[in-house]
Amino acid sequence: MALTGRTALLAALGAPVAGLLPGWHGILAVAVPLLLAVLADLALAAPVRGLGLERAGATSVRLGEDAEVRLTVTNPSGRPLRAWLRDAWPPSSWRPGTQVAASRHRLTVPPGERRRLTTVLSPTRRGDHRPVRVTIRSHGPLGLAARQGSHAVPWTLRVLPPFTSRKHLPAKLARLRELDGRTTLLTRGEGTEFDSLREYVPGDDVRSIDWRATARQSAVAVRTWRPERDRHLLLVLDTGRTSAGRVGDAPRLDAAMDAALLLTALAARAGDRVDLLAFDRAVRASVRGRTGQDALPAAVEAMTRLDPTLVETDMRAMSAAALAGAPRRSLIVLFTGLDRAPVEAGLLPVLPRLTHRHTVLVAAVGDPRVAEMARTRGTVPGVYEAAAAAQYAAERRHTAERLRRHGVTVVEAPPEDLPPAVADAYLSLKAAGRL
Repeated sequence: MALTGRTALLAALGAPVAGLLPGWHGILAVAVPLLLAVLADLALAAPVRGLGLERAGATSVRLGEDAEVRLTVTNPSGRPLRAWLRDAWPPSSWRPGTQVAASRHRLTVPPGERRRLTTVLSPTRRGDHRPVRVTIRSHGPLGLAARQGSHAVPWTLRVLPPFTSRKHLPAKLARLRELDGRTTLLTRGEGTEFDSLREYVPGDDVRSIDWRATARQSAVAVRTWRPERDRHLLLVLDTGRTSAGRVGDAPRLDAAMDAALLLTALAARAGDRVDLLAFDRAVRASVRGRTGQDALPAAVEAMTRLDPTLVETDMRAMSAAALAGAPRRSLIVLFTGLDRAPVEAGLLPVLPRLTHRHTVLVAAVGDPRVAEMARTRGTVPGVYEAAAAAQYAAERRHTAERLRRHGVTVVEAPPEDLPPAVADAYLSLKAAGRL
């Protein structure tokens, strides 16, 4: 049971009446009628325990978008339901400052009827969001008292990665079509797949002339080539402590996942097979054997509940897991950091095992704040910031150079530039026949 402000107001208005009568007579003269009115109002309020509640609506949404979850309330009693309803969800299900207004609803349901309410959720974190409870406060016709009860109405809203880099996909697909020979002539590339023969035209590379085919016909024939297809990519997400570092408002892992999604979509359209592995000291997510249109949804699903862990990544175990997931020659894309200590102690010792059999690309999230600090001048703190930024950048260049000496392709870019940079590196490797 809950009392309303109207009850308190009536009690305050009755205080002068209680003061006019001596002793308990004045108090009882006010309290007894008010108590009887409260009990009568409570008796006329619709019960909340027997209400029927059902959910429907969105089951998944991308981070940053709104989702509508509908709640149907059925009143089986013979009394009208006049109520306030609170649909409680975890705090991360709402934008900051909107939880109170978005979760509360005014409700009136006649006897034997039903009404539908819509709760608009705006999640701020990935993963599965589940409601806590639905609390209903049913008021009587006088508005003095209310029945209150809570119901558990289960539902699951899965918040997927935002995939903001999707806007770069059309441009990368256009470049892929050029490489694939759909919009330009097929060209010779080292290690690429043979496509067909055509007649020689001035300007063709003489190394592409097929002398045996030329001997069988009157015209000079040249071979045409196309980028390799049906190649294998293994995307490895480092979910250790370095991925928990925030760049702007989001952890590095989120930017790495965005780049991985763009690369997955591009490689799947190119006819390559894409597998995913998330690892720190154990496998956190794995996607294998998905091809074509199934690759991207499977990657999105696997990344949904992925969060960085505050432990040092076991690079030896990660290398072993990557080798087990890539039994034949593959492109291994490792999304990790370029911090000097973790790379020198963990990654460099295991690189020869990876580069011996595979092509390796290391993608790292850069911090644009470092570039801003490097430009700071004019004050003593600014000079110290610029010096720290210069030292930090020099260490990362040194680390990247050591990786390149092992034959590794290194890509480092700010979060918004990393996905297209990784996609360009993949296309360059594909055009060069290095997959």
